Amino acid sequence: MEKCKECGEKLTGRLGQKFCSVYCKSSFHYKNYKKNQPSTYVKIDNQLKHNRRILKSYNVSGQSQIKKSILIKEGFDFNYFTHIWKAKNSNIYHFCYEFGFRDLDDNGKYMLIVWQDYMK
Repeated sequence: MEKCKECGEKLTGRLGQKFCSVYCKSSFHYKNYKKNQPSTYVKIDNQLKHNRRILKSYNVSGQSQIKKSILIKEGFDFNYFTHIWKAKNSNIYHFCYEFGFRDLDDNGKYMLIVWQDYMK
């Protein structure tokens, strides 16, 4: 007889079953995930997605300003972005996918924008 990979209990049911319950299956996979630390790729991808969510939530109008302290408080990391765009007036915007930000150099504020087709 087969035994549960998590608790060792005897399995009953279909052939090829590995866990006795949904709880044991979830617990097994959670412990496995914790044991195998996420790769650098996963960490960077998660931070980029987190940065994007923050920019999106504070830029409902398509163009807005926000204090740097608010972004930092939300967990925004300025070191992670997907690309850079330089405007005709030499302003440099950093983007997390389609949401961009630029340091306004006055009182710790940032300009938030959304990527437009003309920015190619």
